[in-house]
Amino acid sequence: MNGDRASLPDLPAVKSRSDWAPSWEIDGVVDELRELRSANRGGMPAPPSVKLPSPRSLARVVEGLSSALFPNRLGRPDLSEEGVDYFVGATLDEMLGALHEQVLRELTFAAGLSNSRPVRSQSRKITREFALALPEVRRLSDTDILAAYHGDPAARSVDEVLVCYPGIVAMTHHRLAHVLHNLGAPLLGRIIAELAHSATGIDIHPGATIGESFFIDHGTGVVIGESCIIGQRVRVYQAVTLGAKRFEQDADGKLVKGEPRHPIVGDDVVIYAGATILGRITIGARSTIGGNVWVTRSIPPGSHITQAKTRNEAFDEGSGI
Repeated sequence: MNGDRASLPDLPAVKSRSDWAPSWEIDGVVDELRELRSANRGGMPAPPSVKLPSPRSLARVVEGLSSALFPNRLGRPDLSEEGVDYFVGATLDEMLGALHEQVLRELTFAAGLSNSRPVRSQSRKITREFALALPEVRRLSDTDILAAYHGDPAARSVDEVLVCYPGIVAMTHHRLAHVLHNLGAPLLGRIIAELAHSATGIDIHPGATIGESFFIDHGTGVVIGESCIIGQRVRVYQAVTLGAKRFEQDADGKLVKGEPRHPIVGDDVVIYAGATILGRITIGARSTIGGNVWVTRSIPPGSHITQAKTRNEAFDEGSGI
C-alpha cells in the first residue's frame, strides 16, 4: 500500500452460490423467485428483456429542464447574465440527450423490440417535439406562478412562489409530463408525475388537461384524474379530489380503460379544501365549491355549493324523543 493512501480493510472473498446457499437456505428461495419471475402476471404478457425507464434518471432530467426553464433562479448560483443562453443551451443539450435514452427505453419496452431503427426514429421525433414545446411549458408555468402570487396574500414575491410552493413544483412536473403523455411516452409522463406526487403529496395524472393560471394552494392530498379537463384561472385547495365515480367493466368483468370518467371544470372556478367531485360532470364557470362538499352532478355556471346547515336543537327532559 502506498504511503500517501489510507489503508483499506481486506474485503471478504466473493463466494460461489454453493458456498453461501446452505447458510441461509437461499437455494430454494432463488429457485422460487425464478419461477415467480417467469409466471403469468395476472394475464399480462411477460415483459421484453429490456430496461424500463429509470425514475432516478428522469428526476435528474426534470431538475435539469427546470434549471433551463428558470436559469436565473434554479440554475447555477454563479451564472452571469452573459452566460445564461450558453447555460440554457448546454443544459438542454445534455438533458434532452438523457431524455431521448429514456424515451427509447419506453418505446422499446412497449414494442417488445431491441433498439430497432423504427423505435430509435420515433424516440428522436418525440424528443425533438418535446424540445419544441418547452417555450410553451415556460409560458404556462409563468401563468401558474403569477396565479399563486396574486392568489396568496402570504406570498412576498414570485421568486418565493417558484422556489417554495409545492403546487408550483407539482405543476412544473405536470406541464412536462403532459407533453410527454400526449407525444406517445405515457410511462415517462407517469413516472414524472409520481416524482412530484412523492415530493409534494399532490397527485396529478399526466393525461389531465389543465389551462393556464392554475393555482393549487397548500396542496397536500390533491388528486386530479387522467381525463380531467380544467379551464383557466382555476384555484383548488388541499385535499380536493377530482375523481371517477365508478369504473365501467366490459363483458368479461375487466375495467374499461381510457374512457372519460373525470370532471370538467370551467374557467374561474374555486374549489375549497376537502371537496370531492366525482364522475364525468361539468362544474360551470365562475362557480364556487365549498369545503368538504361531495358533488356528483353537473352544476351550472355561477353556482355556489356549500354543505347543508347543521341543525342544533336542545331537548329538555326528553322533549322531542
